[in-house]
Amino acid sequence: MPAAVSPERPRSGITRLTGCRLVKNNTLVEEDLWLSSVTGRILRSQEVFYEHQAAPDEVIDLGGRIVSPGFIDVQFNGAFGFDFSQAPEDPVSYRKGLKELNRRLIGTGLTSYLPTITSQKPELYHSALPYLGPSGSARDADEGAESLGAHVEGPFLSPTKNGIHSPEVLQSATSFADLEACYGVHNLSNIKKLTAAPEVGNMTSIIPEVVKHNIIFSIGHTEATYEEASAAVAAGAKMITHLFNAMKPLHHRNPGVFGILGHPSTHTPFFGVIADGIHLHPTTVKIAYAAHPEGMILVTDAMSLAGLPDGTYNWTNGDSIVKKGSNLTLDGTDKIAGGCATLLDCVNNFLNWSNASIAEAVRAVTVTPAKMLGLEGVKGSLEADADADLLVLSEEVDGDGRHLLVDQVWKFGRLVHERS
Repeated sequence: MPAAVSPERPRSGITRLTGCRLVKNNTLVEEDLWLSSVTGRILRSQEVFYEHQAAPDEVIDLGGRIVSPGFIDVQFNGAFGFDFSQAPEDPVSYRKGLKELNRRLIGTGLTSYLPTITSQKPELYHSALPYLGPSGSARDADEGAESLGAHVEGPFLSPTKNGIHSPEVLQSATSFADLEACYGVHNLSNIKKLTAAPEVGNMTSIIPEVVKHNIIFSIGHTEATYEEASAAVAAGAKMITHLFNAMKPLHHRNPGVFGILGHPSTHTPFFGVIADGIHLHPTTVKIAYAAHPEGMILVTDAMSLAGLPDGTYNWTNGDSIVKKGSNLTLDGTDKIAGGCATLLDCVNNFLNWSNASIAEAVRAVTVTPAKMLGLEGVKGSLEADADADLLVLSEEVDGDGRHLLVDQVWKFGRLVHERS
């Protein structure tokens, strides 16, 4: 009789990562990680193996490398020539450009982000915001990085702290209806975060209505005093946009916006820091971190010129921006015009400027932004049931310090990028 042939075991869609150090609870833990490409989530290994008797399709030994949640950037204006603040004249081309951008971003370690629109005329918001809402509902790893909702940075900003935002488009709101008119009532569900100056118009009194619409209010581009910033936090403000930049500096008799980091921890807002070595001095970053380590979120404020060659480029408001390395300035001035670094660059800078551990530095681009966004346990986590967005990192040490490298990127439980 012919030998019995066992039927091939059906594929489970499960991958087990072993020989790795997981970023968990502000430390590195030697532990295996089980992922499902079917659900796109991290699995409970004991339950899968013993209760469901499911075996992984593949076991990958990472040789002691670090596994981190995927990075999240909550202030990201564009990259590789794609600008979220550019009007989508042709919907087909805009969608195509957005998809291409998302696939390229994955290679930098960025798995989720808030597409950011700077201060613009209402018609730009009306035309662009429909494309920039949360995009991960299909849980399709091939789509690359996903939007978690748009960030509208303006136009309700202080005209004296506008940075490179065009003063001609800035507005002052008297009621929430002004925000609806600016962004479009039908677009509010696509907005995750709003940056505004609380002292301009009646904005502080509008904050509770903003929060009621599930939009995070962030203080930024502001002349607010400590008292005005404190009132904004009491009204529901949850974050500070690029701390120290485009706001009053710290003064010993008026600490300004920075002073609210001295509030009791239950009322202290999160804050963004651009650790690219250009926007802030390394010591300034360390002071901010020491004031409220649980609230620091590293951001890039990356512009569409990130990833492009050096040169002079036209910007959306008619001005020109000069790119030289990671430095962007308004043509003919020394005014900083956004960022050009990757989030990994910012993490590596912070590692070498501070005494923070790898896990603590990574927390500022994973756990903390997820918590600020109300996505704790969904994004920015390696705990069971979280989305299986993760990075495999290796560490190099040389004369310039410690550097993390992105070796692999996984999205919704699938390997989507590997460093050659």
